[in-house]
Amino acid sequence: MSDTQAGDAGAKTGAHPLEGDQTSRRRMWEFLGGSLSLRIAVTLSLVLTVILLVFIFFATNVLRSDLFSTRRDMILADAAVRFSQVQNTLDQSTAVTTDQVQDAVTQTLTAIRESAAGAGAVEVLLLRSPDSSEAFRINEYVNPEYISVIGGGIRDELAHDVGLWQSVALANGADTIPGIVVGALIDVPSAGPYEMFVVYSLEQEQSTLNSIIQVFTVGSVPVLLLMGLVSFVLVYRLLSPVRAAAGAARSLAAGNLSSRLRVSGRDEMAQLGATFNDMAESLQSKITDYDSLSKLQQSFVSDVSHELRTPMTTIRMADEVIFDDRDALPPASKRSAELLHVEVARFEQMLADLLEISRYDAQSAQFDPESADIYSLVEKVVSANAELADHLGVDVQLGPRPERCSVPVDAIRIERVVRNLLVNACEYSEGMPVRVTVAAGKTSVAIRVRDYGVGMEPDTVRRVFDRFYRANPARTRSTGGTGLGLAISKEDVTLHNGVINAWGEPGRGSSFVVTLPRVAGSAVTEFPLIVWEGHA
Repeated sequence: MSDTQAGDAGAKTGAHPLEGDQTSRRRMWEFLGGSLSLRIAVTLSLVLTVILLVFIFFATNVLRSDLFSTRRDMILADAAVRFSQVQNTLDQSTAVTTDQVQDAVTQTLTAIRESAAGAGAVEVLLLRSPDSSEAFRINEYVNPEYISVIGGGIRDELAHDVGLWQSVALANGADTIPGIVVGALIDVPSAGPYEMFVVYSLEQEQSTLNSIIQVFTVGSVPVLLLMGLVSFVLVYRLLSPVRAAAGAARSLAAGNLSSRLRVSGRDEMAQLGATFNDMAESLQSKITDYDSLSKLQQSFVSDVSHELRTPMTTIRMADEVIFDDRDALPPASKRSAELLHVEVARFEQMLADLLEISRYDAQSAQFDPESADIYSLVEKVVSANAELADHLGVDVQLGPRPERCSVPVDAIRIERVVRNLLVNACEYSEGMPVRVTVAAGKTSVAIRVRDYGVGMEPDTVRRVFDRFYRANPARTRSTGGTGLGLAISKEDVTLHNGVINAWGEPGRGSSFVVTLPRVAGSAVTEFPLIVWEGHA
């Protein structure tokens, strides 16, 4: 795996034909999702639309049924009169010959067709019945345009009943209109029974029904718009306490612990406001208590650290005198002097760490960046800790020098960071090599310290920068330790606007990467080194 991270590259491809529609729908839902009032108003409008559509559907069905029933009864009554008129006229006729009967039938049906037109009839037809006389036959009175609407079913039933009717579809140009055909048997003199049909149009009724549907449809549009607007206004007003609660919660989250809601009434919204105020009051009280305790703790650490420096200086001076003359002491006293020297040095480092932490807590840490060559700085730290590495049997390998690795830093703090990481790596490497790598990018420079020792558990990786945290407190260390080294390292890196990352796996070692921006005060946007490089 490469030490440097390659920049992202790619070419834009053409958009899918449906991508624009999906984007539009997503933006619409995002717009609706931004306002609860708008979502409720839209939902109510959709529900009302469904209700209106169902109402229009059932209303038109009822109207259609009523109109059809009324018109059918009128048509059947009118058709009965027409059939009776035809039969009476033919019964009173004195026609004897075929031509005379033919003329009488034609004149009678023509008159009936003209008179029935006022009742909505569009055609009258006379068809030969199977029971008609074959010896005395007259021509059928038919119109080819309407003969197709006479179904076989009604003709079959006419042999057993009279006054039958059937719904049909009549041609009206390119469209069709509903109609009713009424049939009856007519006894033609000398010719026998013939089937007479009167075709009625329901165009006027259909037009009336279409007008009613149009009125319902057009009239529902302003109703829907008005209901949507009214719903939005009402919901917006009803949700004003919720918006106030959201604003107060945002203010509370931003640090304004005095944020409260105005409570009026005794409804659910008032209970919500009272509960929120109680929560905010309790939260403010707790945070105030914790802040006081934190300040007291910081003050205690700072005061104790400063107060211990004076006696520590005296103890250190006495320790140096005893340590320098340890060869003149008995063996037991000499060993005690050496132990005292080590523990005094450790205690002195502990005081220095506590003082540094107290400076960060008090936000009084000084930061004086100057341009420094990071590789030379790392090389200096590696050289200074060579004796410790040799003592632990660890081979510290420093990678090649990269180009342009100068960065504005506080050299003392960055040296301390590298020293902490290097000493930790040597302590936990179990005699395996420790690799130190420096890499430079266009906007940042990175330092990685990688060991192949005991590694870290996932929980340790998450907490490795916590104060006083040690993965294995029972483990013996050659250089002591207070659990503050990595916490101070993180503060030092953060002071530079840098980033420090950690990785580790049990049995595979650990890796720490420090990334520093090339421009003081800018954020890190490029990572020249990855935190894990495998076993390579």
